[in-house]
Formats: sequence, structure tokens, C-alpha cells
Amino acid sequence: MKIYRWTQMSEREKERLLRRAELDISQQMPVVLNIIDEVKKGGDKALCRFTQQFDQVSLTPENLKVTAEEIDKGYERVSEAFQQTLRFAANNIRKFHAQQMPKPLWFTETAPGVMVGEQTNPIPDVCIYVPRGKGSFPSVLLMLAIPAVVAGVPRVVVVTPPNSDGNLDDAVLAAAKVAGISEIYKVGGAQAVAAVAYGTETIPRLSKIIGPGNSYVTAAKRILNGVLDVGPPAGPSEAIILADETAQPQKVALDLMIEAEHGPDSASLLVTHVSALAEKVPAIIEEQLAKLSEKRKSFVSTVFNSYGGIILTESLEESIDVVNRYGPEHMEIMTGDPWAVLPKIKNAGEILLGQNTPITLANFLLGPNAILPTGGFARTYSSVSVFDFLKRSSVGYVTETGFQKLKDMAALFARQEGFETHALAVEER
Repeated sequence: MKIYRWTQMSEREKERLLRRAELDISQQMPVVLNIIDEVKKGGDKALCRFTQQFDQVSLTPENLKVTAEEIDKGYERVSEAFQQTLRFAANNIRKFHAQQMPKPLWFTETAPGVMVGEQTNPIPDVCIYVPRGKGSFPSVLLMLAIPAVVAGVPRVVVVTPPNSDGNLDDAVLAAAKVAGISEIYKVGGAQAVAAVAYGTETIPRLSKIIGPGNSYVTAAKRILNGVLDVGPPAGPSEAIILADETAQPQKVALDLMIEAEHGPDSASLLVTHVSALAEKVPAIIEEQLAKLSEKRKSFVSTVFNSYGGIILTESLEESIDVVNRYGPEHMEIMTGDPWAVLPKIKNAGEILLGQNTPITLANFLLGPNAILPTGGFARTYSSVSVFDFLKRSSVGYVTETGFQKLKDMAALFARQEGFETHALAVEER
């Protein structure tokens, strides 16, 4: 495992860690442009052709849409324990996002006779993209569909790639039932993004798509941005554990591996000023690697020798500065008083406090959304929330008294900026 001494690193070395595995999609762009064009022209037939080509699954336009019976049977086939787990997670996610809901309408008086405010409405429709490339992700469906439902979106559609049998994984179907989603299509990749951007004979044209995907999905979103709202950016997984001398090395090591197992392009860093902790953690991780499958072991080992490892600082304050400069997707604060550190963390997708709040809990069960900004975008983006499924309209109302107070100043502004009809609208009213 690489250990970096922050004060001894060159700016170039620091920038490399801060950039993570930048997603280069230049090679995918020509392929995706062709897919988009074919789906736009060929509709369902093109979707089925690309599903055969990329997923090795033979589908017809008639079975692209998942039936209510398929959803029910998928739910029935998962264990009762998992059904209960899905319901528990969904309840927490629903409670959290319900607290985010703003007032549907509010007003304030800015001057006598002048009322201004906002009206909030749900977006008309949305596509939830649930990936499948590296496994089955029912948690993604819950995290994206539930806030959309809470926000009141009238039409919530799910697209997700089929498995090798041409069906959807039972866990995903079960999550859809628990979330209250009934419109699902067996299609993924760039072709799915194109389908909801333009519509096909079976799949509706939608206003927005949201959800993580592979490099082809990312390329399709980039190309089609403007045709539909493509949601917040999403890249390889990343995490920082911020720890001091009170942190238990075993817990630090275990949590440090969580995001590293997502793939070789992930990033997972321990940031600490405690040399003794930095010395103990690698040996514990080495022991834990023996418990992993070869696939996950390979991912974790690669990450800790590329975009992950340990950053050793001179003080807790310097560690905090490193975290804010990095802007991680996930972070845990394992310090003696995490509540004192919390206000100092300005850039992070999620902040988990204490030694009993591993990322695992947040990914599935706590309630806050686990779809978070990556690649440093936590500096300007937030986690997915009900606000991704809402839009606001400004509202204004002026009485005759209010108009008389404002009209001369408004005309002065208009003349100052050279807008003659603007001025006439208040001068000649």
C-alpha cells in the first residue's frame, strides 16, 4: 500500500491523487454516436439488436417491457429476510427524503403591495437508470426511485440491462415493487439513454435520466445533454477516512476497503496525522484480503497502489484541508470528537460520523441518498435528493399601491439599459 507524506509531495503528485481516474471516453464517443443514431431511426428493433450485440441477450419489442407478473414473481423469489431488509431500507430512505420537501408555495412582502415567492412542482417524468455491469444493484433503484416518488413525479420509469436469461434480477424486481415502481424496461447502455431521449415504439420519450452507468452510458449522456436532462455527473467510486489517534486500526482498515472493491479505477484514502495508525492499517488490510474473492482482491490491491493508499499529514487541521481540497464522494470522520470536525468539512458528498457508521450502512440502509458526486464535483454538486425531481417557479404579485412605488425606478432601470419598451410598459400604463 502506498503511503504519501503530504508535505513532501510535489504539486504534480498531489494533483494526480486529486484527479483520481479521470474518465476518458474519447474511444467510446464514435461508437455511441452510431448507437444513438441507429436507435433514433430504428426504435425498438435497434434496441433489440444492440441488446443482442452488447448483452448477448435475444429480446423482441414485445418483451422489452417488464410485466406486473414478472415484478411480483421476482419479489416472491427473494428471501423473506431480504424482503424485510428492502422494506426497512425503503422506509428510512422515504423518511429522510420526505424531510427535504419544501413548501409547495411561499410568499414574502418585499415592499408595501409587492408580494414575491416560489411555487414548487415535480418534474413531469424521469428515467431511473440502474446499472448491472458489475453486479445487481437494488439499492440504486431504491435510492433513485424513492425520492422521485416522494417528490410526486407523475411518471417514474426504470431502465436496466437484462441478465443472461433475458430477465431482470429478482432483487431489482423486488426493490421496484417495494419502491412502488411498475414501469420497467429491459434495456441498458448507451441504447437505453438514446431510447428515453428520443422515444421508441415501446419506450417513452422522457424529460430526464438519472443514475450511474459505464463509460458508454456516460458518453451517451454527454452527447445527449440538451436533448434531455442527464442529471448529476457520476464516475468511479471514492472515499476518504479521516482519522486521529483515537481511531481503531481494525475499523479504519475494514472501512478503507469498502469503496476500493468497486473496481480498479476507484479511489480510497486514509488521511491522518498519526504515524502509528498509518503503520498498522496496511498489515490489517493484508490479512483481510485473504477473505476476498480473487476479483475483489484484485480490485482492492490495485486501488491501494494507484489512486488510493494513505496520506500522512502533519496535523488534524492539515488533514481537514486535504479532505476539502479532494472533495470526496464518501467520507468517514473517525476522530475523538467528530462533531467538532463536522463544521470544518466543506466539500464531501456524504459525511459519516464516528467509528460505528461505516459507508456500508449509508450505501444501503441509513436513509440519506447514496448516489453522490464523484471526481471532485462534491465541491459544487450535492447528493441526489428530492430537488433533483422538483422545479421552482418564481411568483410575483403587485397591487396598485405597490406599482406606484416601483414604476419610476423600473423605468429608470430600463432606460439605463436601453430598453425602451420596458420603460413604456410602466410609463404609459
